[in-house]
Amino acid sequence: MSPACLSVVDINNDGKSDIIVVNYDANNVGILINVGNGTFRSQTSYSTGTNSNPQGVFVADVNQDNKPDIIVGNHGTDSVGVFLNYGNGTFRPQKTYSTGSGSKPYSVFVTDVNNDNNPDIVVANSGTNNVGVLLNYGNGTFRSQLTYSTGSSSSPYSVFVTDINKDNEPDIIVANYGTNKVGILINAGNGTFLPQNTYSTGSHPFSLSIADLNSDSKPDIIVTNLNDNNVGVFLAR
Repeated sequence: MSPACLSVVDINNDGKSDIIVVNYDANNVGILINVGNGTFRSQTSYSTGTNSNPQGVFVADVNQDNKPDIIVGNHGTDSVGVFLNYGNGTFRPQKTYSTGSGSKPYSVFVTDVNNDNNPDIVVANSGTNNVGVLLNYGNGTFRSQLTYSTGSSSSPYSVFVTDINKDNEPDIIVANYGTNKVGILINAGNGTFLPQNTYSTGSHPFSLSIADLNSDSKPDIIVTNLNDNNVGVFLAR
């Protein structure tokens, strides 16, 4: 199976948190429904395609029907896949969107980046050294990807989206595994992004998250440095 990434959310609207996991070697996404006492039903799986090797997963309602949908990054087939929820915790077959030849998408994040109240897809493309943005048409289908460079040999692995500079526009934060940097791409205000500013990390930053760690109402960056066996913290000024 080789489970690579997971999300925990109530997928069938029964008030219980379920587990959604992408299985890299099995080329599928698995759903384990919570039976209510912290135990789970056997996995139900949905194919992500032959040799797709899904690496990232995010759960969000992308078609505004109040049902959580599943978005995956298919590392092996250079695509993101969208599974729309029928409403009872079962899903339509995957619809895929290209992230570019050789892109090897790693991490996905879903949020509204252009303030039209429709959640968009942001993806870290480790093979083509960029982040991709797929804007939502509003019905759970997406425009072709726009890309923003993360630098030569950067190999971005993890992406997070939040308003980092308090201008009410969501910005992109990315862990650049190949260049040992965190990159910040500021939102220009219409869902397009400025060239990244970078901050040095330890060796091979792999995963990151954002939270206010020191209670100053500013978002701080937390990053795992794979080769240094540590976690790094960037406090916002």
